Amino acid sequence: MRRRSSVAWPTLRKDAREFADAIAPVPVVAIPVSVIEDWETFHSIFQRELGFPTFYGRNMNAWIDCLISADDPDDGMVAPGVAVIDGDVLTLELDDVGTFMARCPEQNAALVECAASVNWSRIHNGQRPILALSFHGD
Repeated sequence: MRRRSSVAWPTLRKDAREFADAIAPVPVVAIPVSVIEDWETFHSIFQRELGFPTFYGRNMNAWIDCLISADDPDDGMVAPGVAVIDGDVLTLELDDVGTFMARCPEQNAALVECAASVNWSRIHNGQRPILALSFHGD
């Protein structure tokens, strides 16, 4: 499910908070990693939440391929409501990440590595980075 939210800046000075509130909302998609138990559920959750196409290969190379073009809605690799505007960064908000790291260390490591790979590939091809991870929970 796509969620657009403003970044909360409680420790910044008042003028900085006002500036942050005045800019466009940051594209954020909540990823319920608390329900991921294995590779099957990993790919099912990401396909559902990001709207990967029906032909999604359900492996990390396919995951990278889908997210590299998250700023090209015509590509059809992510749902139209997930595609970001050129120059935006798509933030994947991961819930209960501490438990996920303990329960699924292989999937967690692949997620971090492949998110970095998405950005590296884009930079290597003269494009801006597009993906950020936000960790929440124990």
